[in-house]
Amino acid sequence: MRRQDLLAEAVLMSKPLVLRFLAGFDETNATRQTPTLPNHAVWCLGHLALTMHRVAEKLGGGPPPADAFVSGGAVGTRDERRFATESVSFNSEPADTPAAYPTLARAVEIFERACDHLASAARNATDAALDAPSPWGAATVPVWTLVLRMLFHNGVHTGQLTDLRRGLGFKRVLS
Repeated sequence: MRRQDLLAEAVLMSKPLVLRFLAGFDETNATRQTPTLPNHAVWCLGHLALTMHRVAEKLGGGPPPADAFVSGGAVGTRDERRFATESVSFNSEPADTPAAYPTLARAVEIFERACDHLASAARNATDAALDAPSPWGAATVPVWTLVLRMLFHNGVHTGQLTDLRRGLGFKRVLS
């Protein structure tokens, strides 16, 4: 198996693993937070989607799609089908303001499309594109490692969803 295909399939496998932890969330509670857990379900989906699109962009997959993200803006500066990039970027501050985010159903769609976008970009990447050095945070790493990092990143935020579920009194997903 080519590493491009392995990376693509790994990204695609992370999609249902994240989505299964949305059980119990709906349009009435998708932006709900608890006192010690600042993120909410819709924010997690938008944040994961934006980050995966940014990695796909490094592989030549193009920028985050304009029908899912509007550049800039903090919470509250989006239309109902798009996230404002700054509202879900690193160090953004999520708010329990449903009108400031896309609906849960739309956020799921955006997340799923981001997984597909990153998988496609990885599958179609050249070896040179995968091996290209790229700045990420304080380090410079080969782009292929960023694809793997997205799997870990998806898992970290799934852990946040798990904690949020507990805080909101939801039933366990894995039992």
